[in-house]
Amino acid sequence: MRYEGNIFRPPSEARSYILQVTVGCAHNKCTFCDMYKDKKFHLRKLEDVLEDLRMARKYYSRVDKIFLADGDALCLKNEKLLAILAEIRRIFPECRRVGIYGSARDVRRKTPEELAELRGSGVGIIYIGAESGSDKVLSAICKGSTRAELIEAVRKIEDADIASSVTFISGLAGRDGWREHAVESGTMISEMEPSYVGLLTLMTGPGAPLTKEIQEGRFQLLSPQEVMLETELMLEHINVNRPCVFRSNHASNYLSLKGDLPQDKERMLSQIRYAKEHADVLKEEYFRML
Repeated sequence: MRYEGNIFRPPSEARSYILQVTVGCAHNKCTFCDMYKDKKFHLRKLEDVLEDLRMARKYYSRVDKIFLADGDALCLKNEKLLAILAEIRRIFPECRRVGIYGSARDVRRKTPEELAELRGSGVGIIYIGAESGSDKVLSAICKGSTRAELIEAVRKIEDADIASSVTFISGLAGRDGWREHAVESGTMISEMEPSYVGLLTLMTGPGAPLTKEIQEGRFQLLSPQEVMLETELMLEHINVNRPCVFRSNHASNYLSLKGDLPQDKERMLSQIRYAKEHADVLKEEYFRML
């Protein structure tokens, strides 16, 4: 129940109890992001985390989902994570799912046995920000992971019977690299075959290094119509053989898309193609937000 700094969580965790187990982001170098720039990364003491759970039980009569924050809580050793998960089961027996942010590096450090332990202790979903399938873009934004490493991490999560939710960002390559970004992201999703894909549209906060590049004209943002072209090309290159929930209905998006792949692919492509010809269906800039 005690938080250091601003707290962030995935949109799908809106009704979850947020439990801060780490503070900030261990990487904290992505050029498009300023979410954790006000924090120095550190681990919270286990006794404080467990005390927060006991405090929360006094406030909430029922908690169905719990999300472990901050930016890459999966960096914790399994011993500590399992202690937290055991206390969640004891104090909130009704909790049906625990979610957590993780980087590709975090996942790749875990053994299959460790991931199985987390799954057996209640972790039902791991959120990973892939952002792009292009190694060129990943390097430019200082992501700290390669395309191959991200694919390996997501496959490892899914193989452990944990759902993966992977985020990509439209417009992240600017006008110079949007085609590569679209194609490589689409083919990456095809190789990953995650349970969930979330597609946001680029917006940067004042503390993000990319904001300065935009202001100085070194990075050119895509127009709404160019975002539609990029999204269309990305979706055209997604070919999955297992169910994948696709969502592009974040507050940052110009056009809301919701569907299940592969069956809803053509319907969503039709929506995009209609929006390309009817710009009035796109969200006005002043309605967009992070």
